[in-house]
Amino acid sequence: MDFSVSEKMQTITQMIDEFVQKEVIPLEPAMLTRGFKAILPELEKKRQMVRQMELWAPNHPVEYGGMGLNLKEHALVSECLGRSVLGHYVFGCQAPDAGNIEILHMFGTPEQKEKWLPPLVAGKIRSCFSMTEVEMPGSNPVMMDTTAVKDGSDYVINGQKWYTSSSDGARFAIVMAVTNPEAHPYQRASMIIVPTDTPGFNQVRNIPVMGEAGEDYFGHGEILYQNCRVPQSNLLGPEGSAFAIAQERLGPGRIHHCMRWIGICNRCFDLMCARALTRPIAPGKTLSQKEIVQAWIAECAADIQAARLMVLYAADRIDKVGAKAARTEISMIKYVVANTMMKVIDRALQVHGGLGMTDDTIIAFLYRHERASRIYDGADEVHKLSVARQILKKYAGKKTD
Repeated sequence: MDFSVSEKMQTITQMIDEFVQKEVIPLEPAMLTRGFKAILPELEKKRQMVRQMELWAPNHPVEYGGMGLNLKEHALVSECLGRSVLGHYVFGCQAPDAGNIEILHMFGTPEQKEKWLPPLVAGKIRSCFSMTEVEMPGSNPVMMDTTAVKDGSDYVINGQKWYTSSSDGARFAIVMAVTNPEAHPYQRASMIIVPTDTPGFNQVRNIPVMGEAGEDYFGHGEILYQNCRVPQSNLLGPEGSAFAIAQERLGPGRIHHCMRWIGICNRCFDLMCARALTRPIAPGKTLSQKEIVQAWIAECAADIQAARLMVLYAADRIDKVGAKAARTEISMIKYVVANTMMKVIDRALQVHGGLGMTDDTIIAFLYRHERASRIYDGADEVHKLSVARQILKKYAGKKTD
């Protein structure tokens, strides 16, 4: 694999790095103290600046107003944007919209694309993805209680979802629901577009995450679908194809997530090193002179570099052989990078001491919200089992010396 970065991408990432540092990170303290909604006017100003710089929607199709970067190119961008919790939002490539745009682009009908893609890519509206259920195992998406039953030309949806991220203020949801209960387990569910103003779409609450409920884009909704009626023309792709579509979404999506996590690693590593050099522990001595802190810094530096190279390799494999053939590499980065990130966040918090527990830095926010990285999109344990099975298949019946 060639790890060199093109001149075009060097220019783009340099511009993004400078913008994030000067324009985006300074907004974080206000968000931590006043909330996300309070800074929306300022965020929109920054988004307009990004549009004028022609850096808007880096990974989205050119025909809908994006930059059209490929997977590896956007991975580098995602790393830069990950340095701030606001980075992806300001540049118009935030989850879950990014994944929903990919689904609509690949599987939407011409009418669905015409209605939803232009405003979604332009950042005029937001969306959400409604899959996880309260009583069902999130690691096994073929187990689902939510149903969509045909009635005339409509689907009538009933069920309870939670961790529907960014549902607060979203214009529509892509809902996974069982449409074919008698089919093969992997062909029972479908994806259906549900406008959030549809009667029967009820946002119960934003779920508190370690004591913080969040709001607007930074929220995780619990949704109750009660006889929620939408036309069958809102079906995405063939009926019964939700699992296959989700798999298409998850491969590239994990590259985006993992490189965002590398960006978080880089931010926390910088904060840790700066704190170690400036925090006095005795007259004329700082934390940086403690061997244990030096060991943490050395370990984190190596772990971050190793994790980053793993993600770029997985992205290269997806480009060359497709997500299905690269599933082992995709699963590996999910648990390796998530654990690397949590280690770096924890070390940075430890070096900051009591300050690290407060919202006077971004570290506590990251600790609260990124711990879920080891759970969502498949828990660590599920991915490890998958990787082990794939590896062991290669040894079945094989003689080794």
